[in-house]
Amino acid sequence: MRDSPRSDSWRVGLLSVLLAGLAGGMGWGIRGQYGHETGAMIAGLLVGLVLAIFHCSETPSLWVGRAVAMMTVAIGIGGSMTYGQTIGLTQDQPLRGNWEALSWGMLGLAIKGGTWIGFAGIFLGASLSGIRYRWWEWLGVMCGLLILKQIGIALLNEPYDPENKILPWLYFSDDWYWEPDSELKPRREVWGGLLVGLIGLLLYFSTLRRDSLAVRMGLWGFLGGALGFPGGQTLQAYHAWNPEKFQSGFWRGLDPYMNWWNMMETTFGFVMGAVLAMGLWIHRRRIAEDIDSHVAWHPAIEWILVIVHCSLLLLAEFGPFRMVSLLYGDGLIMALVPVMAIAAGRWWPFLLVLPVTALPILGKTIRQMVYKELAINEMWGWILYGAIPLSILFSLAIWFGRRSAHQGDSGHFLRLSLFATTWLYFSLNFAFFKFPFPWDTWTSRTPHAIIYAVCTICLTGLCFYPNRNTHLRSY
Repeated sequence: MRDSPRSDSWRVGLLSVLLAGLAGGMGWGIRGQYGHETGAMIAGLLVGLVLAIFHCSETPSLWVGRAVAMMTVAIGIGGSMTYGQTIGLTQDQPLRGNWEALSWGMLGLAIKGGTWIGFAGIFLGASLSGIRYRWWEWLGVMCGLLILKQIGIALLNEPYDPENKILPWLYFSDDWYWEPDSELKPRREVWGGLLVGLIGLLLYFSTLRRDSLAVRMGLWGFLGGALGFPGGQTLQAYHAWNPEKFQSGFWRGLDPYMNWWNMMETTFGFVMGAVLAMGLWIHRRRIAEDIDSHVAWHPAIEWILVIVHCSLLLLAEFGPFRMVSLLYGDGLIMALVPVMAIAAGRWWPFLLVLPVTALPILGKTIRQMVYKELAINEMWGWILYGAIPLSILFSLAIWFGRRSAHQGDSGHFLRLSLFATTWLYFSLNFAFFKFPFPWDTWTSRTPHAIIYAVCTICLTGLCFYPNRNTHLRSY
């Protein structure tokens, strides 16, 4: 296990909390433009890379690559939950001034946010604890989660018959209880299934595997999500409830350009990233140093599964087949193949961190810029937003995968990956925002473009900061 930390490690620990918060804030804010499961993976990736730079930059690149990839995949699981109407309980016009609805909505956001980030914390902790988990064990874990999800839905998210106004006894979306005379379209909730799955996962790692880091990070992740989601929404709800307070002083000129929904997302991401960083710093001595980077699969198996997963991912996001979208659009099912392949393969961790996570984001950017907004020529749109970034990320993944066979230090992999992905997702989002430069006429996108630019500059600084001054271990 870890040696004694550096005498000034608390300062570095605070820096890790700040930078992980900035990574989470930018990643989760950018996620707002790109969707649920695959969009959330941006935040998981950026936060995971920052945490790994501070805690694991002198460990084998394959091992730390698996940890970052696992967190990236796991944070997408919670994307299956619906939350738009839960936010509506706290701010919709008919419910403003209704403190009961506000409290209920915030409770729902805390449960959903905690469940969402709890998975990321568990998978990250299990990957850093040093306990060996074979791919077939992860397969069993994922199948168990699928079963527990159905049990949890049956217990907490049923009955669901909106045509007859029959809804679950614990329901956090729009309900006739709050608006009895309105025509509503209640959403199907699955948070109960994921919550039961998360509890089962905590019990598995605590009782059967005795993995204290996985359990502790799962609880810290739950805390980060439970604080971050309602914390971010508090800002948006306060603005909705008190619009007159933003019509004078400093806010009078800025409020017309503020996207408060995106502010909620950015705040959520910042809090969850910072809390995860704090939890990992507190438990840094539990991060293993005797690392097993065993490779169980032949490369041919890995590449076949890369093709299968990416094909299903693209079909689910962009294809005409509704059945594929319903099946592979589920966060747990989408994570099944990657989790096994990351645990067993040499190439999958690097491919997942770089091109695989970016693939649907690139596709959505092309769809928006080329076909919806007609902002760029089709050929150049595919080249600039597709071919060039995908080629760079794929080349980096191959390079890192080859180096991992004979090179132990992961510092270059982590820093170059953070640099490449930070600038990629910032640039794609900036294009999605229609290039809102602050010296041009301001729009509702300009404030957050500035916020994300600050986050990008800070994360870039981490990429080039001397390794010995950020690593939390004393050698």
